[in-house]
Amino acid sequence: MQQPGASERFDAIILGAGGAGMMCAAVAGQRGRKVLLVDHADAPGKKILISGGGRCNFTNVHAGPDNYLSANPHFMKSALRRYTAADFIDLVDRHGIAWHEKTLGQLFCDGSARQIVAMLLDECSKGQVSVQLGSPVRDVGHSDGCFMVQIADRTAQAPALVIATGGPSIPKLGATGFAYDLARRFGLKIVEPRPALVPLTLAGEQLLFSELSGVATEVIARSGKGSFREAALFTHRGLSGPAILQVSSYWRAGQEIAIDFLPDSERGWLKAAKRERPSGNMSAALRARLPTRLADTLAERLGLAGDLGNVTDARLDEAERQLRDWRFLPNGSEGFAKAEVTVGGIATDGLSSKTMAAKTVPGLYAIGEGVDVTGWLGGYNFQWAWASGWAAGQAL
Repeated sequence: MQQPGASERFDAIILGAGGAGMMCAAVAGQRGRKVLLVDHADAPGKKILISGGGRCNFTNVHAGPDNYLSANPHFMKSALRRYTAADFIDLVDRHGIAWHEKTLGQLFCDGSARQIVAMLLDECSKGQVSVQLGSPVRDVGHSDGCFMVQIADRTAQAPALVIATGGPSIPKLGATGFAYDLARRFGLKIVEPRPALVPLTLAGEQLLFSELSGVATEVIARSGKGSFREAALFTHRGLSGPAILQVSSYWRAGQEIAIDFLPDSERGWLKAAKRERPSGNMSAALRARLPTRLADTLAERLGLAGDLGNVTDARLDEAERQLRDWRFLPNGSEGFAKAEVTVGGIATDGLSSKTMAAKTVPGLYAIGEGVDVTGWLGGYNFQWAWASGWAAGQAL
């Protein structure tokens, strides 16, 4: 790959060598644009490398607009329609990367996430993209239709600038709010960013459940408009696991989340258990359907001691309702440090849904996680990175 010289001119400068930035650079470069890809990190695609347990959950075959959160639920439709999961799978296949599908349409590399990073860098090489890593951006200026970016002791110039530096989630990888600061400088609005796909914390009397740390079970978790059937995991701080991470994107401080602990149980099963074994107790009935420690804790919280035969049918019906709609009131989340992505970001009403270009600043683009588009857990956020990067790359 070429290294840029001081004050060299480019057709486009892309800030951020994550998934969206690399995709955008590769597409634009292969269209004949002279592209500079810059990142303050010493290596590209750091979030890619840690995703999927190191195997990169690189897309989801079900990815569509309904799998995303945004202040404008229609914004992502164009990009997702024009660059689909099938398109990215074709790219992966052309590079000979073996992959497999897990549950719920999630696709992973058979080998390593490094294969995805290597693939994207190879695509950048095909487009003769200049890559400058380990180079913090010192300043960004704009005048006479040209962006000037100071990188270390160099200044690069281009009529197009792409913000692809992501959101503040996982700061240990170098994530910051730089994208928002830069967007504000150019007059773009920001939808309040908050942690998403993040464990939730409990306090007060609900800390009783911290004694279940390590216990997991399949549930239906609900918060706001989000409802997900996956595993929930109790931790020493509160709640985690896929179902909880999913609803965390919809949860707001002060709101409850609802858990159905027995999604497969038929109505009236407790009364049936009472008729079948009147001398049995609630713990035993729940142990037949849930992990032992969880069953015992729930039985204790329900306050149903003694034989089921001594409990009225009405009380058993009420216990069933509680188990189907158990309410937790989180006192917070584990924050951006543990959040996989960010909800909120650069407001989409200031961007073109087709090109990702700013409506009021010619030549400025925003893509990837820094934009107010957030996918579900399971490869959806990478698909947004690929789709938004491709859309901008086609427009540069």
